[in-house]
Amino acid sequence: MSLIEEFNEYRTRMNARIFEAQNKTLNRFFALDKNAYADGALDRRTKELLALVASMVLRCDDCIRYHLGTCHKLGISREEIFEVFAIANLVGGSICIPHTRRAVEYWDTLEASAQGA
Repeated sequence: MSLIEEFNEYRTRMNARIFEAQNKTLNRFFALDKNAYADGALDRRTKELLALVASMVLRCDDCIRYHLGTCHKLGISREEIFEVFAIANLVGGSICIPHTRRAVEYWDTLEASAQGA
């Protein structure tokens, strides 16, 4: 199973487990999160780039992978992603470097997957 498949399968499976509990607060939080990324004064693309910076600064590898996957689906370029990495490291400091390494690995995997490699 590829890095992307493993991440997506785990995320889907565990989200289903969370939803099975039918906890109103958690369900509302997930809905709020989903709706926050809809086009508004800022378009979805911009919001995903902002979320990627925030995820890197907060050092959440799951969030980084999720937002990288969404950025890839939205057609965001490698050059744009690396500018996001630069801003995240500038804001977050050197502690973001290990997360940047893993983010580059995941982005490379997304690109290779799209090329059928």
